[in-house]
Amino acid sequence: MASEVDILGMLSVKLQNEIAEVAQKHYQLTPKEVEVSVSRELAHGDYTTNVALKVASKWGVLPRQAAETILEELKTSRFIIRNFSKIEIAGPGFINFTIKPELLLTSLPLLTNRKERELWRGQRVIVEYSSPNIAKPMHIGHIRSTIIGAALANIYENLGAKVIRLNHLGDWGTQFGKLIAAYKLWGSRTAVHKHPIEEMLKLYVKFHEVMKDKPDLEKQGQEEFRKLEEGDRTNKALWNWFKRESLREFDILYKRLGIKFDRITGESFYESMLKGVVADLLKRKIAIKNADGSIVVHLESDSLSPMLVQKSDGASLYATRELASIRYRASHLKPNLMLYVVANEQALHFEQVFATAARANYAPHLKLEHIKFGLVLGEDGQKLATREGKIIKLDEVLAQAILLARQIVDKKNVKLPTKAKARVAEVVGVGAIKYNDLSQNRHTDITFNWDKMLSLDGNSAPYLQYTYVRLKSILRKAQNGKKSVKKFKLPKIGAAVLEQATPSDITMLRMISRYPEAILRAAEENGPHLLAGYLYELANSTNNFYQVSPVLNANPHLKNLRLTLVNTAAEVLKQGLEILGIEVVEQM
Repeated sequence: MASEVDILGMLSVKLQNEIAEVAQKHYQLTPKEVEVSVSRELAHGDYTTNVALKVASKWGVLPRQAAETILEELKTSRFIIRNFSKIEIAGPGFINFTIKPELLLTSLPLLTNRKERELWRGQRVIVEYSSPNIAKPMHIGHIRSTIIGAALANIYENLGAKVIRLNHLGDWGTQFGKLIAAYKLWGSRTAVHKHPIEEMLKLYVKFHEVMKDKPDLEKQGQEEFRKLEEGDRTNKALWNWFKRESLREFDILYKRLGIKFDRITGESFYESMLKGVVADLLKRKIAIKNADGSIVVHLESDSLSPMLVQKSDGASLYATRELASIRYRASHLKPNLMLYVVANEQALHFEQVFATAARANYAPHLKLEHIKFGLVLGEDGQKLATREGKIIKLDEVLAQAILLARQIVDKKNVKLPTKAKARVAEVVGVGAIKYNDLSQNRHTDITFNWDKMLSLDGNSAPYLQYTYVRLKSILRKAQNGKKSVKKFKLPKIGAAVLEQATPSDITMLRMISRYPEAILRAAEENGPHLLAGYLYELANSTNNFYQVSPVLNANPHLKNLRLTLVNTAAEVLKQGLEILGIEVVEQM
């Protein structure tokens, strides 16, 4: 049984259950028909429900009449009486709820405590993200999957789930036969060892250039891959070497981005399972063999085009390996939810794979979800993927962001030592790239506007990071200028202080207290932008708050309250940004 102070992380869930019970009693609404959302404006309370409008639509009852009936019943609820100071009907029939300030005040010390919001405790979630191809450089196209996936993994983990961060490498297929053939023809072990991915890409490109004049080279690549599939020692050794060298370079980028994985497995991991998958689909008549020997799953009943699972020459496909991975993960890792963070272009592929997996019952207790995202665009609105036919490498983008951030740091703060400036530039530059992505709905395309990304005033990571620095500065002054306030000792405050609190204090209290709800909503919609949006609103509210409400010069009781609000806001900003994968610094 949750206590009054640990309820904030679950308050909307319990409120929804309470409303659903009343709506079912009076109007036979199902729990799924009842929604509770965070009010967009604090003036309209903390939570709102449109349940009365649902009743009106279903039964023809006047919305406000339904709202009054539901409201009268809710007013007698012990849960409502204990937690809400005001319930009122607004507009055509919305019911708004305002949380008691005393409850919010008592809950402040718990807001950044993960254990108080572990609604996903006991659940296992696999998040598959990044997934680059080995032997090729990570480019701008990989950034969204990597950043969004890492943020979602953090969000679910912060709600108590056991998260498995999975990098599913593209390390199998005919292209590796071509690379092996190219290396045997023109490769240099010294050159590959010195610049692994750069040299492998050159070899791969050269193979296709030469193939224009010598089309038979295609067969040579296919033959080398066939030998690899059959376990040829030389080809297997080359392939393993290419993979090791690729991962070594990938790790440098992942470290710079602060990205981690629990498991790194490629498509090759599932190679031995493919024949079993195809045989199983044929045996159960989920797949059929065509006259040319190819094997296909017909999905017309799912309003989808057929999906090829084996070519006429017996070769497997990406879809086959995808099915094998689902079957394996469901059996061995036993997740409740599996998220594939992959671009919009793969929507049909995943629809086909998920429909086939459902028919085959490969994951009976596992929810599969494709987390789609849009393109990366340049400031001219064009797809940011090529420059004169060449890919834009991810390390080049990071270097540019850090360079621009360093220029801002140099202008802003001449007092910091050179080493400290380099650290701040790294944190600000990388954070700017991440936040530029995560602050926008993942379904939309994102634009690389460097000025906007690195602005200290707009909706950007530097703005949030700088707000954090300002809050820490206030706390340092409260502790007589101590350089570090990582362990700021909160003054003791009681509910009586609320009698002296100004509307600005209460608004700040309510805004900070929305933090657990923001994490929950981000998980429900698999939308990191919801958490980023909340943090931006909090930063705005915080900057407005300390400009109109004196902190250090207030009377002792209000000073203690406001220092507590400042400290909690700083901790929420820090933790919230860290969930998004963005670091903060103490000085900028």
